[in-house]
Amino acid sequence: MSSNKMLLLASLMLMLAGCQSNNEKNVDFSQEQSEETTEVAIEEEEQVATEVSEPMEQAPFTGEMVEEKVDARPVAVMVNNDIKARPQSGLHKADVVYEVLAEGDITRLLAIFHSDMPETVGPVRSSRAYFVDLAKAYDALYVFHGWSPGAKEKIQAGEVDGINGLTYDGTLFKRASFRKAPHNSYISSENIQKGAEQLNYETQAEVLPFTFLKKGQINPYEGTALEQVKIEYSSRQATHVEYRYDAEQKAYVRYSGGVKHTDLETEEEIVAHNVFLVETSHLVVDKQGRREIDITSGGNGVLIQHGERFNVEWKSVDGKILPYKNGEQVPLVPGKTWIQIIPDFEKVIY
Repeated sequence: MSSNKMLLLASLMLMLAGCQSNNEKNVDFSQEQSEETTEVAIEEEEQVATEVSEPMEQAPFTGEMVEEKVDARPVAVMVNNDIKARPQSGLHKADVVYEVLAEGDITRLLAIFHSDMPETVGPVRSSRAYFVDLAKAYDALYVFHGWSPGAKEKIQAGEVDGINGLTYDGTLFKRASFRKAPHNSYISSENIQKGAEQLNYETQAEVLPFTFLKKGQINPYEGTALEQVKIEYSSRQATHVEYRYDAEQKAYVRYSGGVKHTDLETEEEIVAHNVFLVETSHLVVDKQGRREIDITSGGNGVLIQHGERFNVEWKSVDGKILPYKNGEQVPLVPGKTWIQIIPDFEKVIY
């Protein structure tokens, strides 16, 4: 073989060896990339799994999951519901709200805050004896502005830890310029805390939870489909309350006097996942039209949730008004609850 041919053959062999070497390097590099990508994916999956598996706590009065256990003491605020006081501030954040007649055909609201607290609540109004009992059932810090003789007697006897606007008007309680008294008294969550500290009230508590349906569960009792309910506390439209079902939210949107009930500051609509109608005796006891309302004896009730209504009974359990059926407590849907206390079901239109 000539020297030229031998030289050409050697060159070809070197080129082939070089190509093979490059291919081997390329394969090795792609494998390393694949292995690194797999490792990153596994790490990300592990991180996500860790995040999801972190323990969550159930809020005792809404049944909703929260990141941290709420060990604060509940706060109960008397909220004015006169048409001149609407829209109110902070009601959309209440876990539970009671609506009950005061004098005449005007209702008053007792808002129970625990899992969430608004910056401002109000307008704050005066107390009545049966509201004291409802607040007492939650061992709540009780915020009010004024009192009836019966409420004054119970509060001064120490049945609840109260913060009274009559004492702290202009300090803890502020008057809004855009409304006239008695529809303009407001208090901030910061001042509620400050008032509790000034009065040496306990601000933490272990709270017993309501009974709730678990995720995916439905009420086991036979119900009737219900898109809307109306409660006429009197013939005046301003006293009419409506709840209209929103299937997307799986909750009832609240209307007062024919107007959607919203928050003053945020304009967020007020919704209820449970609407509990409670029928009980009302008795007018003085010339001012003050009432005695039976919130202990039990009786007929209607529980509305998930687009259905259920005929139930109500019972007072340690002062809390709860739904029962066949001797067993009926679970609530996780979310917010409004309890409508009424003299009779003739005032209710389905």
